[in-house]
Amino acid sequence: MSHGKNHITWTAMINGYSQNGDALKAIRCFSSMYAEGIEVNQYTFPGGFEANVFVQSSLIDTYSKCGDLHSAMKALELMKVNHAVSWNSMILGCVSHGLPEEALSLFKMMYASDMEGDLACAMSAFNSMVEKDVISWTSLISGCAHNGSYDEALKLSCEMRMAEIKPDQIIIASVLSSCSELALLELGQQVHADFIKCDREASLSVDNSLMTMYANCGYLEDAKKVFNSMQMRNVISWTAFIVAYAQNGKGKESLRFYDEMIASGIEPDFITFIGLLFACSHTGLVDNGKKYFDSMKKDYGIRPSPDHYACMIDLLGGAGKIQEAEKLVNEMDIEPDATVWKALLATCRVHRNTDLAEKASMALFQLEPQDAVPYVMLSNIYSAAGKWENAAKLKRKMKLKGVNKEPGYSWIEMNGVVHTFISEERSHPKSDKIYSKLDDVIALIKEAGYVPDLNFSLHDTNEEGRERSLSYHSEKLSIAFGLLCVPKGVPIRIYKNLRVCGVTVIMQ
Repeated sequence: MSHGKNHITWTAMINGYSQNGDALKAIRCFSSMYAEGIEVNQYTFPGGFEANVFVQSSLIDTYSKCGDLHSAMKALELMKVNHAVSWNSMILGCVSHGLPEEALSLFKMMYASDMEGDLACAMSAFNSMVEKDVISWTSLISGCAHNGSYDEALKLSCEMRMAEIKPDQIIIASVLSSCSELALLELGQQVHADFIKCDREASLSVDNSLMTMYANCGYLEDAKKVFNSMQMRNVISWTAFIVAYAQNGKGKESLRFYDEMIASGIEPDFITFIGLLFACSHTGLVDNGKKYFDSMKKDYGIRPSPDHYACMIDLLGGAGKIQEAEKLVNEMDIEPDATVWKALLATCRVHRNTDLAEKASMALFQLEPQDAVPYVMLSNIYSAAGKWENAAKLKRKMKLKGVNKEPGYSWIEMNGVVHTFISEERSHPKSDKIYSKLDDVIALIKEAGYVPDLNFSLHDTNEEGRERSLSYHSEKLSIAFGLLCVPKGVPIRIYKNLRVCGVTVIMQ
């Protein structure tokens, strides 16, 4: 590069390379500019770096490696397009230069902006800190919960207690959210009790998390007590309450609470309508569902998301309106995503519509080529329709493409210990008693008129083998264990990583 070039000419060159997709030359050009001592300002980024995530993160990385974290931070602030890659580059720079507090602060800002932070990097920053205050604990624990690392969030909260650090309300809410996601009722109850004993001020975030935790664990009355005791409620509180009743099979009550929310002067948000549509779907209230779907657009200006469409498809399909469900997908004003197609595929499974199932599956094969769900669901639809060769062909295709089915498992918590079961496995210490108890239960429900639907099982075994396979599903083994160990009159709570199969519904 010749001398005499100013900021304008350098920026023009960077802009040219970046706009033409040559990110590496843009970075090299920037490095040369930086080496000549020409300072970057707000005009450099809109010209050359704004739209290129690779260039953004490389730019921040370049500054960081040169030890110029001030300029790296300035570069991050000037970016108009926020992206997790750029932020994580900045976090890594802070960690590399021994600034763990700054790294954790950035990590906290990321999850507050709904971006997924580099958890490993944040953990490294945290572990390098000599003294950890409540702010650093809060940043990491709440970040773990936000990123879906619920086990890690709970582990860290235990370490914090051992370090005799008093948790703040953000940590308590994060721990309760983690208990909710993992369905750890006893731990959630302990956190609730500790919160009451400490005589803390009322916290909206803690109350909302408490309500959701109890609802997810099936303790609706406790969720209601929390809701009724709240001194203040926001749209999150009402929505959590509406969803709580919907997911526990009380859809009509959910709709009544929505009316109360509107009467109290609080406007719904997009999540509220997901809860309402979910409630309508599980109670078969098609007309109500259509009314809410139209209302969110007309009355509140909320554009339906794929989740809203998926709820509507589930609602219409459950009512036997499969053609209307297909029409809704075809008329969507946004591109259908995997959530929508899976909802339509599930509807096809209920009504054994192989033609539409193939259409939905083909879309899913394109969107998520390594996801086993559409393969398994379409195979089951073929089997239920007696199209054994189609089912076998699909399984061969699945194997050829290296698509692996996630194994289904169920679990039950007993005295603080989680007992996990997989279909037909016998590794549990009480395995003999569990199978004996399950055989007794199956015999009793057969006497009451239950006839197993062998369409739920594989066709390539004899009838006795297919029935045995149905009888020993993971959730049934969990139920049998619960019947053996849970005191009479106490609810048995079973959790599953996949959906509950059709035959287990008979036992509920």
